[in-house]
Formats: sequence, structure tokens, C-alpha cells
Amino acid sequence: MTQTSLICGSIAIDTILQFPNRFDSILLPDQLHKVNVSFLAPTMRTEFGGCAPNIAYNLLLLGGSPRIVGVMGQDNAAYMARFRKLGLATDNILIKEDAYNAQCFVTADQDNNQINAFHPGAMSYAHENEIAKAGPARIAIISPDGHLGMKKHAADLASLQIPFIFDPGQQLPMFNGEELIEFIDQATYVTTNDYEIELLIERTGLSLEAIAGRVEALIVTRGEQGSEIYTKGQRIDIPAVPVAAALDPTGCGDAYRAGLLFGITNGWNWETTGRLASLLGAIKIAHKGAQNHHFTAAGIADQFEAAFGYRF
Repeated sequence: MTQTSLICGSIAIDTILQFPNRFDSILLPDQLHKVNVSFLAPTMRTEFGGCAPNIAYNLLLLGGSPRIVGVMGQDNAAYMARFRKLGLATDNILIKEDAYNAQCFVTADQDNNQINAFHPGAMSYAHENEIAKAGPARIAIISPDGHLGMKKHAADLASLQIPFIFDPGQQLPMFNGEELIEFIDQATYVTTNDYEIELLIERTGLSLEAIAGRVEALIVTRGEQGSEIYTKGQRIDIPAVPVAAALDPTGCGDAYRAGLLFGITNGWNWETTGRLASLLGAIKIAHKGAQNHHFTAAGIADQFEAAFGYRF
């Protein structure tokens, strides 16, 4: 059986600007109805991001076989060159020449408050990228992407009988309760963070236990409180891995999901799968940017043993 994991999701560029003061030094509370301000940002950096490449990057480092299914625009050259350098397949990345890559513009102040603008760009055409063209796969994940693309990919994966993780992320508010229940019923696994599970419960009218009962496993991450895996009527608590310094949470959830995919693909139990996922999140949070951390498959096994007292 193929070990390929199909990674459906956004491919984006993040531009981060740093304002060396506090936003409230310029923003006037009684004038917010007519804001016209400029924040001087002496430092700027550009990061490769997007849920699909972030997940694929971590899975590749683990020794997995990710295949990205996503859409990029006319400004794809730098990212495509990175994919080729990393050895990530680009066959199933659709290029839309009349659009730009999805990109997020982040302005952060000295307290790490952020003002963001997100341009979906080519991501909006995700529904034009056919899942069937990606070939056979052991598992897939539907991470945040274009609204129509997420719905079509879920239906197509169900039709092709490829098990998948539904990971709605920040796109969850786009869907109504009926749509979300359809996603859950098509999926094999569902993963959310602590905020998203509350919204999923509110939108669907289903309890956490009811959602878990419709899938093989429901995974809920809770940051430094660890995570929980609900499967076959039981709850498995996964501890967070302590970190010396939490520098940047961007991409931590994607790293965690790569651990889930790796464990599922290799037939691991949920305790070990969740702990690997937790370790990857901890490694990532100690680095700025979503794809600037590095590890080897052998090295991660040593770190896992150091963290949990046994080898996977």
C-alpha cells in the first residue's frame, strides 16, 4: 500500500513587519470610526507559509511521503524553487496565471499585538484542482483552503475511499452547521484547537462526544495544556512538551498535524502518535517562521525518548 499523504490546503507567503512601539500610541480609541494611520516598520521579513506546505515540510523531515494539492499564482517562482530544493513534489500544484499567491501581511507591535490583512488569491481556485489526479494515497488531510475547494476535496476523497483528516482551522467560520456535519460524516478523523472545537459544537449543535462518535478519532489541541484524543469512547490525554522559549506559535498546529499523519500512516497507537505530534509542535514554537526549524528522522527519535521515556 502506498504511504503517500495528500496535503490539501493553502500555499501562502507571509510578510511580517515589526512596529517598534505600541499600536495604542497611534490609535485613538474615540477615532476608530475614521482610521487613517501609518505604522513605520523598520524591519520586515518574508516567510514561506500556508497550511499545506507547513504540514508537508514537517512530514518530509520525519521521512514521510507528502504530496501537496494546492494552488499558486503568477508569483510562484520562489516558492516552487523551494519545493524543488526540498524534494517536495509539485505535480499537483495548480498554477493560476491571472491570480497572485495567497499572502498574509502582518504588522506586529512590541507587545506582539497584530494587525493582519489576508489576500486569498489563487487559493480561491482550489476547487479546480482535482484530487483524483494526485493518484493513490494512504491518507489525506483537508486543511484551510478555498471554501469550494474544501467541500469538493472532501466529497472527492470520500468517493475515492481515501481516509482523511478534516482540519477546518481558521476557515471554520465560513461553513454553516449542515456543511460542517457533512464534513464530519465524510471524514475519518477531525482535528481542531480549543477555540475551534467550541465553534464546531456551536455551529453543528453536536456535543464533543457526538462529534467523536462520528469519526475514528477527534483530536483537540490546547496549547501549553497539551491535547486530547477521543477515540472509541475513550479520552487519551497527550502532554505538552516543555519549551525553553516560545518564540513564535505560527505553524505549530501544522507541525502537530504532520505528526498525526505520520503516526496514522505507520499504524501507531494514539498515545505515541499524539506524543510525536506534541513534540513537533514544541520544536516548531522555538523558531520564528513556520518552516525554519530542522530535525532528522533519527534525531526526532532521540528527542522523543528524552521527552517521553521510550522510543517509537
